[in-house]
Amino acid sequence: MAKFSWEGTTRAGEKRRGVMEAENRDIVEDRLRSDGVVIKSVKKEGGLGDIQIQIGTGVSAKDLQIFTRQLATMIDAGLPLVQCLDILANQTENKPFKKILGSVKNSVEQGATFSDALRRHPRVFDDLYVNLVAAGEVGGILDTILNRLATYIEKAVKLRGQLKSAMYYPAGILVVAIAVIAVMLVKVIPTFEAMYRDMGNAQLPAPTLVVINISHSFLNYWYVFAGTLFVLVFGTIGLRRTEGGRETFDRVMLRLPIIGPVLRKIVVARFTRTLGTLLSSGVPILDALEICARTSGNKVVQAGILKAKEKISEGHDMAGPLAESKVFPTMVVQMIGVGEQTGAMDQMLQKIADFYEEEVDTAVAGLTSLIEPVMMAFLGVVVGGLIIAMYLPIFKLAGNVSG
Repeated sequence: MAKFSWEGTTRAGEKRRGVMEAENRDIVEDRLRSDGVVIKSVKKEGGLGDIQIQIGTGVSAKDLQIFTRQLATMIDAGLPLVQCLDILANQTENKPFKKILGSVKNSVEQGATFSDALRRHPRVFDDLYVNLVAAGEVGGILDTILNRLATYIEKAVKLRGQLKSAMYYPAGILVVAIAVIAVMLVKVIPTFEAMYRDMGNAQLPAPTLVVINISHSFLNYWYVFAGTLFVLVFGTIGLRRTEGGRETFDRVMLRLPIIGPVLRKIVVARFTRTLGTLLSSGVPILDALEICARTSGNKVVQAGILKAKEKISEGHDMAGPLAESKVFPTMVVQMIGVGEQTGAMDQMLQKIADFYEEEVDTAVAGLTSLIEPVMMAFLGVVVGGLIIAMYLPIFKLAGNVSG
């Protein structure tokens, strides 16, 4: 038996924490869910403290999207749920997903609802997925809900890919630049230095001396450079895993001059698509906002949504609190206000999401076309500057000979 410390909230929103003895983490999570606790974290005591090494579930968003679409088609055709799960579990080539689907099928056979069976695997089926399935079960429209979920996952994967393309490209160019500069400092510049040393005690130009000294420092104290880079990278990763550090990082990213507007559009598209899908599926507004906050992917946006949820629970409308958060553009807030007044909130949110997804397409394309020449110019200036500095003595010597 091992001890697990846990944190969570009740369905009424009250925060709870405690320690539980169990054989493994899954048993703890099952007990907490049976008690009506929404789990925030479960950690094994006596380990590495707050440091957790998380291994992926082995289930990609594409796997989940295909499963959801196929399940919707089978249910619409009139097949029993257990039979659908059995067929999909047997035909999938993803072994971790096959095991999870088998577990879900067994839970349903033993009398659990489909949503409760999915809730036992939170790393694959998140709160959004489970709550939508629960709404579909209650309303008798599970096939419709699953089709909406499949469409939502497709659009979410597309948005995630656009975010990666906006962030990873400049990072990749920067890594290449660092690698090229390191090779020049270690291999190329020492070769030129040895050649100039063999030529005698000629006075080298100041830029050449500066580059040679940098090369010496890098060769003699490479561990300092490597340690500094290591601290910067892993320090940033560690800081992002803290609540305050993640919030600061997300706030800074939203305020960056070029990338910030693109990230804000992605956040708006994700929020409106998620909320619109939840509301159109019959999920209550407060529960929908809670799910949107947890799936926003940005601590600043999450805080704004949760604050709006508190105001709405006190009787306020949605547009006012969202405007006070200063996270969402004025146009979005005004359109949400119109949706509230006309009673077509879900449709208005879907229109906003469509508009901003198109805006993201255009913004990412423009950002990529802008970043590419800037990063290439940066790489050219740095590498070209090193090369010119090392060739200056040769140019000087050629000038003296011609003179």
